[in-house]
Amino acid sequence: MTASTDVAGGGSSTAAVGSPEPGAHLDPRRWVALSVIAVAQLMVVLDASIVTIALPHAQADLGISTADRQWVMTAYTLAFGGLLLLGGRIADFLGRKRIFIWGLIGFAGASALGGAAPNAELLFAARALQGACAALLAPAALSLITVTFTEGKERARAFGVYGAISGGGAAIGLIVGGLLTEYTSWRWCLLVNVPIALAAAAAALPIVRESKAEGTPSYDIPGTVTVTGGLLALVYGFTVAADDGWGSGKTIGLLVGAFVLIAAFVVIEARTANPLLPLRVPLERNRGGSFLASMLIGGGLFAMFLFLTFYFQQTLGYSALRSGFAFLPFSAGIIFSAGIASQLLPRTGPKILMVLGSALAVGGLVLLTQIGVDTGYASHVLPAELLISFGMGLAFVPMSSVSLLGVAEHDAGVASALVNTTQQVGGSLGVALLNTVYATAVTDYLTGHGTGPAAQAQAAVEGYTTSFVWSAVMIGLALVTVLFLVRAGRDDIPQGEGVPIHAG
Repeated sequence: MTASTDVAGGGSSTAAVGSPEPGAHLDPRRWVALSVIAVAQLMVVLDASIVTIALPHAQADLGISTADRQWVMTAYTLAFGGLLLLGGRIADFLGRKRIFIWGLIGFAGASALGGAAPNAELLFAARALQGACAALLAPAALSLITVTFTEGKERARAFGVYGAISGGGAAIGLIVGGLLTEYTSWRWCLLVNVPIALAAAAAALPIVRESKAEGTPSYDIPGTVTVTGGLLALVYGFTVAADDGWGSGKTIGLLVGAFVLIAAFVVIEARTANPLLPLRVPLERNRGGSFLASMLIGGGLFAMFLFLTFYFQQTLGYSALRSGFAFLPFSAGIIFSAGIASQLLPRTGPKILMVLGSALAVGGLVLLTQIGVDTGYASHVLPAELLISFGMGLAFVPMSSVSLLGVAEHDAGVASALVNTTQQVGGSLGVALLNTVYATAVTDYLTGHGTGPAAQAQAAVEGYTTSFVWSAVMIGLALVTVLFLVRAGRDDIPQGEGVPIHAG
């Protein structure tokens, strides 16, 4: 099997997207189509980081509480990750071009709704709708690349463009988010998507070719409902714990309900004829280790971005634009080390890179626990950013490759999509959990030190550093997972036309 099967969105039949016969007709507009797909992918990737930079301003403007502010991020990532596999199936069976265009239109509408939101609740709902549209858009875009580029070398180049955008889009989002928040309003961090999405949809109509998977349409709705409901209950339970405590009846009820729904999802997937997630995919030792590590890393990283953003703007007094630039070394480090990892992977195999990368990230997060009210960016934050980003670039590349090890061709789509899904779901859970940890640490500090300005500033730092400790624990658990579960060597890595890498 080659990486050409990597794009069968939801794991449906890949007969329609596999490599064609030699001499197959090449679409003369394929590179123009790639530019349209690339713009759409950039928008989806950019949307997470652009909103992160704007979040302190949105929180102040709409009066969002500390416990609830995480919903601006988790509503998007939860809907995106929870519906991604279903979105791939819908695109495969209803038509990838059709769903790509409707995903763009829906994303534009959700962005307009969020940008005009008069209150926190409507903003949260708009972000969830954005995530649902992204769950349609992203797998359709990746599948369209494979059906558009039918020659091996050209497909590898197209995947390279896609991977570069996936890895570098976050950096663009940080700067654009800073510019828009600084010189217009945080609302434009959402509204900017409207003209981009509509222009991409209009361009796709005459340029992108339609394609569908063969076979009878099959959608695992019970599986989708139970897993999404379970994850939502888990995130909401973490949020309630920030106000009511971990021992409250409401918190316990939500967490128990989440466990029941997720257990029901596993039972459904084991028994249904066409499951959303065939259990054989994550239960294989190497792949399961990769997916679990991806989820844990996602939880640690997303939370780190959230708290560093508030540290920059509310403790160090950075503007939104300066905060965006302060994150640039992180993006540069991931891109640089991912390139190194791609070269080393065939020689070293995946495990050593995943272990080394995770260890470097843990070290960087430990450094972040040393920040204070008056510490400098260059002395404390920058070294930590470089360690974490370099480590994550080393880890992400082999993680994506291991996700395809030994997988049957008809499961290749769901296997490759699970790396992105687990990062998004892990990010949702990590942000919700660690935001509660932050709020608890702040409250505990203020209880013993009063509520003056100096105490409040120090309390915020106590919250950040406590959260960074738990972020380090999450990625440390990912390291342990890789050590015990991943056994693949360099000879096991699939060689082929290239696998697009999702770096967060």
